[in-house]
Amino acid sequence: SMAKSQFLKYTTRVAPVGVYTSGKGSSAAGLTASVVRDQRGEFYLEGGAMVLADGGIVAIDEFDKMRPADRVAIHEAMEQQTISVAKAGITTVLNSRSSVLAAANPVFGRYDDMKSASENIDLMTTILSRFDLIFLVRDVRDEELDKMICHHVMGVHINNARGGIGSSNNIASLGIDRGTAGSDDGGFFDQQNGQPNADNSSPEAIADNALQVATTGSGELDVPTLKKYVQYCKVKCSPRLSEEAGEMLSSSYVKIRDDVRRRGIQSTSRANNDSGGDKNRNSSDGKAAIPITVRQLEALIRISESLAKMRLEEEVQSQDIVEALRLFKVSTMAANSTDNSGPNIPNIHVGNGKNPLRAVLPSREEMTRTESFLRSRLVVGAIVNKQRIVEEAASQGYDATVVLRAIAVMAMRGELTERNQGRLFKRIK
Repeated sequence: SMAKSQFLKYTTRVAPVGVYTSGKGSSAAGLTASVVRDQRGEFYLEGGAMVLADGGIVAIDEFDKMRPADRVAIHEAMEQQTISVAKAGITTVLNSRSSVLAAANPVFGRYDDMKSASENIDLMTTILSRFDLIFLVRDVRDEELDKMICHHVMGVHINNARGGIGSSNNIASLGIDRGTAGSDDGGFFDQQNGQPNADNSSPEAIADNALQVATTGSGELDVPTLKKYVQYCKVKCSPRLSEEAGEMLSSSYVKIRDDVRRRGIQSTSRANNDSGGDKNRNSSDGKAAIPITVRQLEALIRISESLAKMRLEEEVQSQDIVEALRLFKVSTMAANSTDNSGPNIPNIHVGNGKNPLRAVLPSREEMTRTESFLRSRLVVGAIVNKQRIVEEAASQGYDATVVLRAIAVMAMRGELTERNQGRLFKRIK
């Protein structure tokens, strides 16, 4: 429920060439290429989604639902930008110069903050390392953010109704901006029939919209204008790294590698101390979910070049390197964090500027101690009242909020099951 599918579909609409597909209904041949026999018995080659999107973007939804064999098939396309085919006497190499934007769900359907990233992400490191940026999109409970999302969703429905509830008075009473209500398509589709808006797609309308935003600095680019601008940047601009930017990028990459190595050593030693020297007990705690290799250096170069391309610059500047490093740290490095109770929690500021994750997350030691209490208190097959067990734990010095969170985590793992609308729960294993 984080609007991942909507984001993917909007991206394919903005890109000059965009192909949207779902991981559950995609196969290796459908993504890469397949050899088909016609009625005369002759073989011919059919390109898949990544071949059809050459020069554009491929959006893969439900990426975690794909079979591992199908995910392996796109390794070459993501690394070499080509697809090699050797079937039925046909040997060729197809271009697949496309970007891949994928969305996946965590292992338990909801991200567990008490587990490491490698335990939440059920994907092989060989495929994760091929993505330039990896963002963890979490449903952070914040009243102001929830109100903003609610107003936007209601504004979309009110604007689409065009009836009695779509009046300006009702929109104003909800506190919805008339300029943003129902603007999820960026003016690309006509509200009456759902077809592309011919007025906004005309060259005159695109030029007027771009000139207005460039001269006044107000307003926003609609979808046809943004699509045309992206296409112009891809065709007309090819920025390259300067010597200063290259040195800055190389030194930053070496520092990132060293920080990850130190963090891994510290996590491994801390896990061994907590487990009393049993290295097999927490062997996955010190492992990074995404290894930092030369692929990440190439990713930083691509991000820096794309930032310069957005400004139509012929050379990558130091400010592009700084922004690329910032994006890399708040995405891949935050997802690669192995210590969820320490300072590696990403700095998420919403509403009043506070980080809700730091305020509500208990430490891993506190969660482990609370789960141990619950396991010692409950025998397998026992059915107990949740409120009673929380009160009993609180009387022994445990935090009630941590106890409820530990119960939810154990239920997510399958150790407990809730009954009677959550009033009772039973230990399964």
